[in-house]
Amino acid sequence: MRTEDVLAAIATGLWRWDNASGIVTLDAEAARLLGLPAEPARLTEAAVRSRFHPVDWNEIDGVVNLAVAEGTLAEARLRIMDEHGRVIRTVRSRSKPLIEGDDYQLVGTLQEVAEPQPGTAARTPVTGDWRRSREAFLLDAGRALAEARSTAEVLRVAASLSMPGFSPDGLAVFGVAGDRLTIIGHHGHNAGDEGPFSSMSLGTDYPAAEVARTGRAIYLPTPEEYQRRFPVTWPLARQFGRQSWAYLPLIVAGRTMGAWMAAFKHPVAFTPDERSVLTTVARMLAQALARAGVAESERELSLGLQRTMMPVLGPGIPGLHVAARYVPTGGGLQVGGDWYDMIPLPGGTSRAGGHGGGRIALVIGDVQGHDVRAAGLMGQLRIALRAYASEGHRPDAVLSRASRFLYGITHGDGGGHGAAEESGGPRFATCLYLEIDPVSGVVDIARAGHPDPAVRLTDGTVLLRPTAGGLPLGIDPDTDYPTTRFTLEPGETLMMCTDGLLETGGHDLDSGWERVRTLLEEHDGDSLEGLADRLVEAVHGPGSHHTTGPLADRREDDIALLLLSRQGSAVRRAPRRTMMTVAQAEPERIATARQYLRQLLHDWTDEDQVDSAVLMVSEMVTNVLIHTDGDALLVAEVTCDDEARRLRVEVADTSDELPHRRQPGEMASSGRGLVLMEMLAHAWGVDPRGEGKSIWFELNEPPSGKGCCE
Repeated sequence: MRTEDVLAAIATGLWRWDNASGIVTLDAEAARLLGLPAEPARLTEAAVRSRFHPVDWNEIDGVVNLAVAEGTLAEARLRIMDEHGRVIRTVRSRSKPLIEGDDYQLVGTLQEVAEPQPGTAARTPVTGDWRRSREAFLLDAGRALAEARSTAEVLRVAASLSMPGFSPDGLAVFGVAGDRLTIIGHHGHNAGDEGPFSSMSLGTDYPAAEVARTGRAIYLPTPEEYQRRFPVTWPLARQFGRQSWAYLPLIVAGRTMGAWMAAFKHPVAFTPDERSVLTTVARMLAQALARAGVAESERELSLGLQRTMMPVLGPGIPGLHVAARYVPTGGGLQVGGDWYDMIPLPGGTSRAGGHGGGRIALVIGDVQGHDVRAAGLMGQLRIALRAYASEGHRPDAVLSRASRFLYGITHGDGGGHGAAEESGGPRFATCLYLEIDPVSGVVDIARAGHPDPAVRLTDGTVLLRPTAGGLPLGIDPDTDYPTTRFTLEPGETLMMCTDGLLETGGHDLDSGWERVRTLLEEHDGDSLEGLADRLVEAVHGPGSHHTTGPLADRREDDIALLLLSRQGSAVRRAPRRTMMTVAQAEPERIATARQYLRQLLHDWTDEDQVDSAVLMVSEMVTNVLIHTDGDALLVAEVTCDDEARRLRVEVADTSDELPHRRQPGEMASSGRGLVLMEMLAHAWGVDPRGEGKSIWFELNEPPSGKGCCE
């Protein structure tokens, strides 16, 4: 008896679907089951599709694609429709894909199955509550795997997945290293159980090895099936007491990177729906592992670049404490253009007359951009600055040479626009460079478009230290960089940072400075390393989300931070002092002078006196800019005696012409400076000097004042 006759006797039809031509061939029984005349037929795909319920056809398409990918059987229940859209029967389809190059044929059977009992839900394995549960599970699994940032996190997520109805109790992820199979991680096994599988040849008769070789999934629903197909390695698997196993390829961009094993203590039939869930999880797992691998490689490269480009502060410097931090936040390789450096300077004698301490230079800067080129330029610029400093040049000369160097390498050494484009386009860098003598505390500082440094005084007052400056490096090769000199007293701490410390978290420079200033004021003065950690934590730690700035977005930027503290006993009742120059070409710095004076008097008890002092300073500096051709040098100092504090402010210029008191009319726009000082100051005067003059005033705080007199 022919096979066709046997199948017809048991009401089973044969069909063949040619994917390349779209032709479906049916025998007589298959045609009858589809509601057609009981005779062999060749139909188009569209004609056959019209006989199936639309929902079932959409589902069978996914089942077939899964079977083609895995080389397994495609099984499904399908509802057959008549010409009027009524369901006439339900059939079960079982088919095997025959792959021919890029195309395939499906050869299978159709068999009628019993209709569901009246009142019961007509639910196929691909519909109903199980399907909804599966979709919810896959959404949750995809979200969790997408958020995992390391291989360890991916493995933890995979171990925690609870699949609907058939959760595995043993998982293992295998990788491929050359011709060996390795274990990346596992769950549900004891330590050491992975030993026999940890370095297995890909030619081994083991399911994971075959999956890694072929890229096709292997499903083993029973121990007997495992033993039949893999008798050599069955003894290794038998000891774990599992009943079913699924081994699925981990494929990314068409390349098999490993295999995933899901093992079950209860029997699993691995229906098309269950295989679909496992296959989807394997794809998501492969993508997550690939992302984690790339991220870990980038982090390792970033750390290597940081170790190469960032200096080691080295042994302690007699008389000084130094702490530094670098925090990359630009994404990608996590390396940007921010840097810091500490440079021992030649010669044992300071320019200020100190001996034996050995001067050092501290540098901090920020190259424009957050890409690999910014990091490369930063490395070149750091080496150039170190070379210029080691030659013994003064701070202004060091920055001038560095600006010329950066201009040359970013503008193509004068090669014109085409050369600049070839080198990646012009870039600039901000920089703060200072030299300090550990013995005397004398600091010489030059600034190229960088934020001013801040100084924490011994009484906890924090002041921005105004410094003269020039354009950022690399903009104009002939820019000059004036030098500012001041003294860092014993017990004082100087902070240098890039703008990332101030602006990260939605802040501008002003609001960011207030955040940092509060932390500096709260510092107890003991651990400089602890202060560095707190400053970075305030910007990037969990608490930073409660101190966001006025800007809508939480802007992120790289951070470089340098803290310098001078050792020694703090001078009791040490004066507070701030100094700055207001140039003729910079009248806008008058507002900065007012701001610095308010910072100096932040704890002055008489607010009216503070307002008076700010008003008089504004008048004094403005008069210098209007009535002379020189710059104004402002020096403000708070001193303390046994009873109260005293503010003394001096504004010096190079003009020999002494001011004289006038009687301004009601509508006059000038002439009130000396009148105001006589009305508001406790003492004032004009002192001629060798070159120019100095106008000064003093205010005495009421006896209830605090601060250095406590």
